[in-house]
Amino acid sequence: MNVDNQSPFNQYILKLICPDRLGVMARVTGELFKQGAFINNVQHYADPDKQLFNMRIEYDDRTVGFNDLKFRESLNNLANELEMTYQIRKSTYRPKILIAVSKEEHCLNLLLTKFKAGVLKADIVGVVSNHQVCREFVEFHGIEFHHLPITKETKAEQEAKLFEIMQQNDVDLLVLARYMQILSDDLCKKIEGKAINIHHSFLPGFKGANPYQQAHDRGVKIIGATAHYVTADLDEGPIIVQEVKPVDHATTVKDMKEIGHDIEATALARAVRFHVEDRILLNDERTVIL
Repeated sequence: MNVDNQSPFNQYILKLICPDRLGVMARVTGELFKQGAFINNVQHYADPDKQLFNMRIEYDDRTVGFNDLKFRESLNNLANELEMTYQIRKSTYRPKILIAVSKEEHCLNLLLTKFKAGVLKADIVGVVSNHQVCREFVEFHGIEFHHLPITKETKAEQEAKLFEIMQQNDVDLLVLARYMQILSDDLCKKIEGKAINIHHSFLPGFKGANPYQQAHDRGVKIIGATAHYVTADLDEGPIIVQEVKPVDHATTVKDMKEIGHDIEATALARAVRFHVEDRILLNDERTVIL
């Protein structure tokens, strides 16, 4: 049973990770039952390699007597016992997104379209760019545009302004929508787990610049795009979504780039949706999507 957004009840999302052991699921769901929470949806995955238990639960407060504060207190005790990390938020919470873009707007376009259509359950609070190219397009959608030009000499100052915008707007997620700048290690650490990048390659192959040319030179039979979390290791963050399309010997680099526009935008939009819906759990360098 799924309760829609028009439900008169307060709805919550709980996601957690802990070492896998006998009875974890029973202990967690049993605590929900004990506190009077009404469970609507449960998804879980026991990682056999990492020996980690991952779970996502949707529940509401329709049961008389349920107290969210009391439940969180009891969950803290259980978390200490099970060595569990967890997060709870109301389903109605809309994460705040800041998008960074350079000149190409295909990924930005799809994100704004989904936002305006109500498909993306988040609020886009602004767009930052090191160029002016996308200003008119962004402002047409009624979203604030921040022009932050950057040079090698001003990189630290520019990133400080970018981070300041994130703090001023209580940004939950920075989306690099073909933002053709390499973030500093310092900024990557500050936003770890809160920034998603789209790379126009089927990572881990063809990292860095000109991946379509690299793919063409190697005569690949599929090309792809990879949405991943940003880390200080360039193009090596945990992978969230990958999209691929078949190509052949007759496909030119220009053709690959045109095909790539579609798969880049689709992969990034899916990754952002998974993040804002709290469906992603991080198991070190891997993601579990529930």
